[in-house]
Amino acid sequence: MKFDGEIMEILAAYDLTGSLRATAELTGCSHHTVARHVAARDAGKPMAEPAFRGRVTDPFMDKIEEWVEASKGKIRADKAHEKLVALGYAGSERSTRRALAQVRAAFRLGHARVHRPWVTEPGMWLQYYFRGRPGDRWPQAGVVRSLAGMVAV
Repeated sequence: MKFDGEIMEILAAYDLTGSLRATAELTGCSHHTVARHVAARDAGKPMAEPAFRGRVTDPFMDKIEEWVEASKGKIRADKAHEKLVALGYAGSERSTRRALAQVRAAFRLGHARVHRPWVTEPGMWLQYYFRGRPGDRWPQAGVVRSLAGMVAV
C-alpha cells in the first residue's frame, strides 16, 4: 500500500520518463505497481485505498453474533464451525476462528466490568482495628478489643 506522496512521486516519474520500468527503477517499486497507478489515473480513479473484499464468513456473521450473545462469549470455534457447515458454510475452520475471535472481542468490549475508583467521603466510612491488652504480644484472633471510629477529614 502506497501513501499519497509515494503515488505522486510514481506518477511524476512516469510523466518524466514515459517508461514503466524506468519509473520503477527511479521510485524503488515494481513496474506492475507503476502500471496499476498509471492506469488508475488514466481511468480517473486513484488507487489510494484498497478495494473492499468481502469475507467468506460475512453472510454468516449474524448467526455467529447470535451464538456469541447466547453463550455469553463461551462458544468454541470448532462447535461454531460445525453449526456453520450444517447451515451451508463452505469456508475453512481458520476463517471461522478469525470471525469468532472478532465477534468475541466486540462482545467483551461491550460487556466489560466497570471499575470505579473508591472515593472516601468524610463521615461515610468507619475504620476499626484490633488491639490487645497492654503487654500482649499478639491480640487474640477474632476478638475485637477496641473499636475506634475515625472520621476522614
